[in-house]
Amino acid sequence: MTADLSAVSALVLAGERAGPSELLLQEGVGSKADILIQDQPMLDRVLATLSQAGLATPCHVAGAREQTQARLHKDFGEGIVHLPAKDGPAATVLGSVETIDRFPLLVTTSDHPLLTPQMIQAFVQGSLETGADLTVGLASRETIEAAYPRASRTYFPIGGLKVSGCNLFLLRSPEAVKAVSFWQAAEADRKRPAKIATRFGLLNAVRMLRPGVRFDQVFHVLSRRLGCTVRPVMMDRAEAAIDVDKPEDLALVREIMAREMA
Repeated sequence: MTADLSAVSALVLAGERAGPSELLLQEGVGSKADILIQDQPMLDRVLATLSQAGLATPCHVAGAREQTQARLHKDFGEGIVHLPAKDGPAATVLGSVETIDRFPLLVTTSDHPLLTPQMIQAFVQGSLETGADLTVGLASRETIEAAYPRASRTYFPIGGLKVSGCNLFLLRSPEAVKAVSFWQAAEADRKRPAKIATRFGLLNAVRMLRPGVRFDQVFHVLSRRLGCTVRPVMMDRAEAAIDVDKPEDLALVREIMAREMA
């Protein structure tokens, strides 16, 4: 039985991190959400995909610029609700969850133009089957590099595997907020897996990083530390892990899209 996505709300993070961006300068835009791929802004592409997947309406967008909001109002009308960005993605999710107050809640980002309805269905289905409070979409290094050897990803060593995030999260219950609060505290270390591990305490860090620990054991330790159940959902499509952070990411996405259209 496939999951009923009409019961799942969606939140798209569309804000920008502070500081200069080579990518934005190259594209001549003020936000990644407005970067064009085949004449369609990335955010619009993500919103269209969420709509095609059959998620609940309205869709919530956090952190979009005023110019972007005006465009979305014209193209999507009342199907979009705008929310403010806070100081960082985790804080934005926390503030948005308080406003939306509806679960399950799918969270993704505006810089995920290769996302498809099939990926969303697979992720939500896999998430609900776990029964966890929070699920995180991941793809293995083998999956990504088999399809795109030159893709530049950040890999996290977890239980003998090297995995990359897919910017897909499902908050199934209010208990998931505990994990998001921890994420907010750890956000400064998002590119340093070992540093993040130490935030769990020395004993838990040793348990998660010791040789021979199983992939599922890591998430059991993680769940105990956070006070809510956290489980991974492994994605079998490399495209699920390709977002747009750098010019080379954008070049790869445009190459993939052009090949699919050929």
